[in-house]
Amino acid sequence: MAELHLRLPPTRDPAWLPRLFWTGAALVLLWPLLVATEFKPWVLFEAQCLTVSGQFIASFFPPAHGADFLWMVAQDTWRTVAMATAGVTLALGLAIPMALLATRVLSISALSGRMARGPFWLRQAVRWGLIVLRSIPELVWALVFVRVVGLGPTAGVLAIALTYGGMLGKVYAEILESGETHATEALLRNGAGRVQAFFYGLLPASAAELTSYTVYRWECAIRSSVVLGFVGAGGLGQQMDNAMKMFNGGEVATMLLVFMALVALADRTSAWLRKALG
Repeated sequence: MAELHLRLPPTRDPAWLPRLFWTGAALVLLWPLLVATEFKPWVLFEAQCLTVSGQFIASFFPPAHGADFLWMVAQDTWRTVAMATAGVTLALGLAIPMALLATRVLSISALSGRMARGPFWLRQAVRWGLIVLRSIPELVWALVFVRVVGLGPTAGVLAIALTYGGMLGKVYAEILESGETHATEALLRNGAGRVQAFFYGLLPASAAELTSYTVYRWECAIRSSVVLGFVGAGGLGQQMDNAMKMFNGGEVATMLLVFMALVALADRTSAWLRKALG
C-alpha cells in the first residue's frame, strides 16, 4: 500500500521576505517626505501643548445652547446647506454636458475602432477643461470671488460650482465608460442619436453609481461650505471661525455637532437613494 504523505501547513509565512522588503522600501521612501513636512507628532505631547489643548477641549463642555445662539446656528446651517446645494446644482450644469462630450462610448465615429480627428480633439479639449476646473481648489476660487462679488455665500456657491464641476464631470465620464456599453453601441449602430443612447443605454446601467457619487459630492460640498466660511463666504464656517478666534469652545462644540448631523443626514440620504435605484 502506497504511503500517504500528509502535507503539513508551513510553519512560517512563505511571503514574509517580499513583504519585509516592500515594507522597508516604503519606509525609506516615506522618511524624506516626513522630514520635508517637518512631521513631529511628539510635539502634541509636550507639557505646554497638552495644557493648552486640555483647556480648549474642556471649554467645549457644556455646548452652547442659548435660544438666540441656536437660532443663529439654525440660520447659518440653512445658508451652509443652501450654498452646498446651489453649488452642486450649478456644478451639474457644467459636469453633465462635459461628461457626455468626454465619453468615448457616445462617439459614433469611434464605433469603427478609431475616433475621427475632430471628435477626438474635442474630447481632449473637454478633458483638459475638466482638469483645469478641478485642479484649482475651491478655497482659491472662493478667495478670487470674494474679491469680485464681495463677502457672502455667492462666492462660495461659485467656488463650489467650478471645482465640483470638474470633479463630477471627470468621474461621470469614467463611470459611463466603465459600465456596460453593449446596449449603447447597439443603439448607435442602429441609428439612435447620442442622447437616446445615453438615456436608454448608459444611464440605466450607471444610475445607482452616478447618484451615489453625486450625493457623496454633495456631502463633500457641505464640508467645503464650512471651510469656505473661514475666508468670508458666510454660513456656519464663518461663525465657527469667529467662535474659535474668541476661544469660545461651547459654541464651537455646538456647531461641530450640527456639522456631524448634516454629514450623517447626507450619508443616510445616499444609502436610501442607492437602495431605491438598486
